[in-house]
Amino acid sequence: MIDSLRNHALEVLSFSWPIVAISVIVAITLRVAYFISNMKKPVIYEELFKLFFIIYILCLFQVVTYRDIAFAGVNYIPFKEIFRYDIGSGLFYKNVFGNMLLFLPYGIFVGYIIDNKKFRYVFILALVASLSIEFTQLAIGRVFDIDDVILNVIGASLGFVLYRLFGKISDKIPKVFKNEIVLDVLSILLIGGLIWFLIP
Repeated sequence: MIDSLRNHALEVLSFSWPIVAISVIVAITLRVAYFISNMKKPVIYEELFKLFFIIYILCLFQVVTYRDIAFAGVNYIPFKEIFRYDIGSGLFYKNVFGNMLLFLPYGIFVGYIIDNKKFRYVFILALVASLSIEFTQLAIGRVFDIDDVILNVIGASLGFVLYRLFGKISDKIPKVFKNEIVLDVLSILLIGGLIWFLIP
């Protein structure tokens, strides 16, 4: 399972690294210039979180526009493609959970960025993002699938729920772990762990 996850991540990075590298360099230099010119002190863990959002969006774009798929055309019938594969089969799990997991981080990021507890905002933003992906795929000769929209919105909603749960748990965490320096160190360690995970 972990090897499969690592392989998928490395596969995405294998064709998306050029745009990710350029965008990360541009984003970092812009933020550094902003902090220097405005004489402000950056909050490292917040900056890293925003940087990860940029990387996530770029990789998401690459995943949904790069690959060829077996099904091509238009599906406006809800749940038609979800149940195209036998329930419990590998393809069923890959289709259903793959689409939900693809948008789970989106719900977390949206919850953090808009800092609003109302579910409808995440629902609308996830719906707009997913529909834009599906219409773009249709425009480039791939597929519009309403089931992908449904699964993406569910995934983003679950991400938002996780974000809210973490917010409630964080209220009970000792204040020492909410210290900016501690959060900065934890963020850097998390990035180091992610890089170590991706090294074959």
